[in-house]
Amino acid sequence: MNQHELFSSITSETISLLPKDGSVDYYGTLLSLSQADYYLHCLLEKIPWKNDVAIVMNKRIVTKRKIAWYADKPYKYTYSNTTKLALPWIDELLDLKALLEEKTNETYNSCLLNLYHTGAEGMGWHSDEEKDLKKDGAIASLSLGAKRKFYFKHKQSKETVSVGLQHGSLLVMKGTTQTHWLHRLPPTTKVSEPRVNLTFRTIVEGEQGY
Repeated sequence: MNQHELFSSITSETISLLPKDGSVDYYGTLLSLSQADYYLHCLLEKIPWKNDVAIVMNKRIVTKRKIAWYADKPYKYTYSNTTKLALPWIDELLDLKALLEEKTNETYNSCLLNLYHTGAEGMGWHSDEEKDLKKDGAIASLSLGAKRKFYFKHKQSKETVSVGLQHGSLLVMKGTTQTHWLHRLPPTTKVSEPRVNLTFRTIVEGEQGY
């Protein structure tokens, strides 16, 4: 197995992470420390966080990790055999959405937020290729809080790429990334602080009946 390690310090330099079959760009820290602290505090306080639910092998699993789902309209988003109904935007999310749209030259109509209370909580290997999402569309992932290591694994060759996601940093996945690569956030005993991850996405309205 070939493994590429990319540890990025605070930087404005954009790094292309994938060697083939997709596009993942790591922009480094997009927010100042004070801005990142401000938004982390606001989101921890204002978001109505709920434990995520997945149906696996006909069993209902409730995660310690918590989530929230926001969008332009009350879009439905189905993954892990469960469906979420979007909440209306709050001002802080709209501020961040505008910033990311300007930085990435993309548009987004929704955002899935994840709250990892400590390093004990993570996310297993998966791809974001649900039918509700725009195919090959950009997914802008903003990290707030504890630095965590994030991995990609090619579905055929099994080669992996990893990056340390900093407080206030931006990572963008697009193109055929979801078709050819899995990604995950592994648990770690080295982190005791919370992390909030915001993934801005595009829901396809035709799939929603609008």
